[in-house]
Amino acid sequence: MAVGLLIASTGIWLSIRANLGVASWEVLHIALADRLGIGVGTASIGVGVLLVTIVALLGVRPGAGTLLNVLIIGVALNVLLDLPALASLPSDGLPVRLGALAAGIVVFAVGCAIYVGAHLGSGPRDGLMLAVHLRTGLAIGPARILSEGVGLATGWLLGGPAGIGTVLFVLTAGPCVAVAFKALGLRPLAPTSPHAAAC
Repeated sequence: MAVGLLIASTGIWLSIRANLGVASWEVLHIALADRLGIGVGTASIGVGVLLVTIVALLGVRPGAGTLLNVLIIGVALNVLLDLPALASLPSDGLPVRLGALAAGIVVFAVGCAIYVGAHLGSGPRDGLMLAVHLRTGLAIGPARILSEGVGLATGWLLGGPAGIGTVLFVLTAGPCVAVAFKALGLRPLAPTSPHAAAC
């Protein structure tokens, strides 16, 4: 599971380096990091802890995977973004940056499939999705859109880097994760679980 989280972190890092827009919640993490003068990973940890607390109060209990998600992805992002590797990517041409973004989405999807396939609990952001689903009766799909929208809208209002990369993440990450599950022979659901533990 930890390997999956590290791989997913690498995918997020690639998308940040591409500087074309990032996944919904990363828009918020980067906005907070810029405003507070902290690392993106630190902002991710802070948001994750807040979400874990909120969803626990709403009746969705965190698992071991939830806590590992918060810590490993946050620490890994801080380490990766402190490295000089690909730091000059934002000044490269659009085709190169699009390639890095596409690679980031694929790498993220592989990491997500490995992490989810361990069946050790949903990530904190998907805990919010499940809490919305359980508390409002919304289907999982609309509940996910709502939870992702919260992160994206808040981050965008704070000046986060929403862009074409954000659109591509929204449209392609899910299908890429589904392909990764099949390619790796993993299952998104534990045999006795009524809900998927998404990234």
